[in-house]
Order: sequence, then structure tokens, then C-alpha cells
Amino acid sequence: MRVLQLCGYKNSGKTTLISSLLPMLKARGIRTGVIKHDGHSFDMDHPGTDTYRFREAGAASIAITSAARTAIIREEGSELGDLLEGLDSMDLILVEGFKQQQYPKLVMLRKLQDLALLNELVDVRGIVVTRELCNKPAQLLEVQKKLPVPVYAWDDVEQIMRWIVASMERD
Repeated sequence: MRVLQLCGYKNSGKTTLISSLLPMLKARGIRTGVIKHDGHSFDMDHPGTDTYRFREAGAASIAITSAARTAIIREEGSELGDLLEGLDSMDLILVEGFKQQQYPKLVMLRKLQDLALLNELVDVRGIVVTRELCNKPAQLLEVQKKLPVPVYAWDDVEQIMRWIVASMERD
């Protein structure tokens, strides 16, 4: 199992990139899981379902399964390591968020000011920038000087996918 974190500030395109990569990785036979860190609270359940009723009644943990899908909802936060263990049958896990963890990272930069994010992260393996930054050679050079790793345009999903696959084969 390989892990790749996608990190960036809010609205930097992390979810969009992951959603674009998933069908391409699937077409290559790469079983891919996704873990998303939400800095706020979220609800996956809704009124009227049995699992919602169980939660409202005080269940600390709820699991539901069918022939095609399984979900586990716990009324507590989880560490990334614990979540990864639950997905250990995957070839690749794409992690959105959890910036401070020690896994290889692909960092999303929208503007030059986002370069400060690179100072906060470890194990940055690649950078994805907006087309606007790509079209500004001087600014792109600033990105490349900051960290000598591959830099991709955010809409060059095919190239990013190839890089991920090559990285999986190398590591």
C-alpha cells in the first residue's frame, strides 16, 4: 500500500484533482482509497435512516454493510494511521489534508503567496500549480527554486497520474 497526501489551502483544487485522478487510476487497475480530513464537523447520515436513529439513540459506533458497500461511522475522531490500517487492501491511498503527517506529499499552490505552505511541510515530492502560475515564468521559477521537485499544471491530470504511477513503482 502506498500513501500520497494532497495538501494545500482551502479551495486549492485538492478534491477536484483527486476526483479526476480516480477514474484514471482505476482504469490502470490501481485500487485506490481516499481519506479526507475535515477541519469541521460533518454528517454522512440523515434523518429517516436506521443508522441515523441508532446514532441519535446514543450508539458510539455504527457499521452498515450490503453486498456492494460498507461504512463505519464512529462518534470520535481518528488518527490517520488507524484510518490507513482500515484501507490496507488498497494499492494506493490518496489523503486529502493531515498536512503535518510524514507521508509523501503533492502540494497544491494557487498563487505565489501559497509558497509559505512549503515551509510547513515535510516530504514534498511534487507541486501542482494553477495554469495562471504556469503562464508566469518568473513566478514559476520562484516555485522551482523553493523546492527542486516536479511542478505540474493543475489541469495536466494525465501527467500527474503518470508521475504517481511511476512513484509507486520506484518506492
